[in-house]
Parts: sequence; C-alpha cells; structure tokens
Amino acid sequence: MTLKLYDLCGRDERLRFSPYCWRVRMALAHKGLAFETIAWRFEDKEALAFADYDKVPVLCDNDQVITDSFEIMRYLDKTYPESPVLGEGASYQRALFFKYFVERSVTPGLFRIVALDLLAAIHPDDRDYFRKTREARFGMPLEEVHNPEQGRQQLTQVLAPVRDQLRSSPFIDGDAPSGADYLLFGSMMWAYTVSLEALVEPNDPVEEWFKRMLTVHGGVAGNALTIRDLS
Repeated sequence: MTLKLYDLCGRDERLRFSPYCWRVRMALAHKGLAFETIAWRFEDKEALAFADYDKVPVLCDNDQVITDSFEIMRYLDKTYPESPVLGEGASYQRALFFKYFVERSVTPGLFRIVALDLLAAIHPDDRDYFRKTREARFGMPLEEVHNPEQGRQQLTQVLAPVRDQLRSSPFIDGDAPSGADYLLFGSMMWAYTVSLEALVEPNDPVEEWFKRMLTVHGGVAGNALTIRDLS
C-alpha cells in the first residue's frame, strides 16, 4: 500500500509549502519510499479528524497514523531502517538539537522575510484564519511582522555556524544530505516556495547548499511548483 501524506496546499492545489511537510517529503525521498500526497488546507480540520490532529503533516502507513514531522521522520527510521535519516543515540540527539535550532532561531527570521507573501500564497478561504492566528502569535499585524531586510539580517547571524560547516562539506551532515539537512531545508523551501525575496546573500555557502538540495533525490524539491510558476 502506498504511503499517504496529508500536505498543506495553497491557492493552487499544486503549491505545497509547509516546512514540516517538506521535511517529511525529503525523508521519504531519502529512503526511496513511494508516497502520494493529499492536499489539505488550514480550515479543513474535519479531514484530519481520524488522526485526532488539526495540522499537517499526517502520514498514513496502512493502519498506522503518525503525526508531527519529527515523529514521522523517527517512525520512518524505525519502520524502514535502511538509509537512516535521524539515526539513534548521539546522532538522534544532535538531530533533535538541530530541530530546535531551526524552529526557534531560523524560522522566525524567515517568517519576517515572507509573511505577506505567505498570506498571498495560501488559499483565499484560509487567509482570515492565517492572519488571526499569526498576529496572535507575534502580537502585531502581519504588515508589521513583514520586514525582509530585518529577517535577512537575523538569518545572517543565526546561520553563521551552518555557513562555517558548509565551507568544509557539501551538506550539513557531510558528503550526502540527511536529517539536519532536511530540517533546515524544510524551512528554507517554505520561504522559497512562496516568495521571490532573496533569503541569503549571493554566493553565501548556504545559498550554494540550497541549490544542491534542490537537485538531490531526483530533484523532488527542484521540480516542485513555486510562486515563480504562478506569477
């Protein structure tokens, strides 16, 4: 039975931009697992009632239902152990630390770069929900959150250790991409998918790494629809 991934879509059903779903998509591609995606929107809570969950990603593997992107990645390692993504022991703990780093340091900077682009990219029926929930989270209107230059400055600072790592290896996890790469790439792909804004400076090692990530696993990310295709 093909794995099924419930995946956030935008104003065009083919536009898939969730950072957490992209983590899982890259992990599935890493393991060479066939899967199909089911388009889901923010307000379509009833569609996930079976999972007792109200957000994506949700992965269905026969009678197994797994929620939360990091838990899905861990499930894939345990159920399909060939080509581990997170690994076990110290490897897993490092990946867990990197997850927190991306979510708490990188993602806020990215959001400042693309906040209004995200609003334009999502389905019109979801925009009131998106604005209400995000403005409650940041304590200000999206128009005040949206500050691309400030977001890029924030990213320049927080990505300094990643930049240093990428000067000595093509991927964060070494000669080939793995869990840490997918965790950061998910967030970068989220911003890249919905916005034409530059995320980092030209010739930055992070930019070169991102370009490589678009080509891995048969170009699963590079072939995805982005806002550039809808402009």
